[in-house]
This record gives sequence, structure tokens and C-alpha cells, in this order.
Amino acid sequence: MNEGAGEFRFMPYYPILVDLKGKDVLVVGGGSVAQRKIKTLLEYGAVVNVVSRQLTPELNRYLEDGKIKFLGEEFTESYLNDVFMVIASTDDASLNHRISQEASKKGLLINAVDQPPDCNFIVPAILRRGDLLIAVSTSGKSPALAKKTRKDLEDQFGPEYGTLLVIMGNLRKEVLSKGLSQDENSRIFHDIVDSPILEAIRKEDWNEVASILTEKTPFQLSSEDVANYLKTE
Repeated sequence: MNEGAGEFRFMPYYPILVDLKGKDVLVVGGGSVAQRKIKTLLEYGAVVNVVSRQLTPELNRYLEDGKIKFLGEEFTESYLNDVFMVIASTDDASLNHRISQEASKKGLLINAVDQPPDCNFIVPAILRRGDLLIAVSTSGKSPALAKKTRKDLEDQFGPEYGTLLVIMGNLRKEVLSKGLSQDENSRIFHDIVDSPILEAIRKEDWNEVASILTEKTPFQLSSEDVANYLKTE
């Protein structure tokens, strides 16, 4: 289900991020809701297998381009073999329930759209800035509030956060290679993120970015060095 759709469970959900790269996911359904879920799954590297009597034009294009695999029109239990996650996204509540039951027997992750009792995980509202991922959940109580909160965060967390993470990822390797103490490494990294570096990135003032990094790290860096960091994610 979407974040908060339908009734909510009495227990809060344990937040977790899952690596889907190269993992098989079964999506039963081929309508607009399934299309949105499939688009997101593909963005995170999942291998998407689809069962549906009909596909949206967009999903047909995915199929023609080899982005998804079409297994058939009718769901059978054998389609659950060797999959990591299942999305039941049909307009048939009884079918979604049956898929959930069969998936649960196999210990699979199962999400049934708009049917909370048939889910063992829910999908939060997501804001992504490069490798920065912010997930907003209301534990199933208000999808509207989750969506609004995510939208409010868009202005607060701009694309400069993704850029900073690229720089930090490359810089971190170099700092750690110096063999400094854990306390010193921690001080360097905290000093960088607490500095005005995000504002400098926002303004694309790479000389200022280089100056800040030179001040906060053991390295003498130039704007060219910063540019090289951005080329190697």
C-alpha cells in the first residue's frame, strides 16, 4: 500500500532501508498504481517481474525495452519462487489477500495496495537528493500528512546535499587513508558539514568550497580538485 493508505496497524513500523539491486521483485497488477511502484523499483535496481491481464501503455514500453519481465496474465504460487519481495497491486481485494497469504507462508516481504492487514511493510513518502534519502512515515495514519511533510522538505534539502555527499564520499577515503585517530577523523567530518559549505555549493562557488575543505582537512585543495571529486562518484 502507499504510505498510510487505508486502516493503520496498532504497532509502529520498524524503519529499515533495503538494497534491491539485482533482486527479483514480483508485481501482480498492471494499472497506474502498479506502474508507479514499478518505476520506483526500477530506479532502485530491482529486477521486476510482472503478472497482469493488462498493462498500461507505459508498462508495455518497459516490456518492449526489456526493463521488466512479463510472466503471464494469471497469478500462480510458483511465481513466488526465488523472489525477494512481492507487490500485490490489483483491483481485486480477494486476489491481493491470497497473494499476501501465499507470500507470507514463504517468509517474503509483501505489500498489498490499500490493504494494511495484508502487508508486512509499508512504503514511506520519499525525498531523494543523490545518495541522501529522507523517508517520511506516519506509521500508516495519514498519507496526506506524509506527502505534505515530504513536499515541505524539498525546499529545505536542495540538490546541494547530493553534491556534498559526492564530495564527502571521495574526501572520506582520502582522510581515512591518513591514519589519523578516530576522534580526529570525526572532528574533520563534523567540521565540514557544520561549515558554510552547503551554501557555497548552492552558489556553485567552487573556490570557496575548496577553501573550506583546505581549512578543515589536512589537504591543500583547489577548485580543480573539487571538480575531480564530482567526476568520480
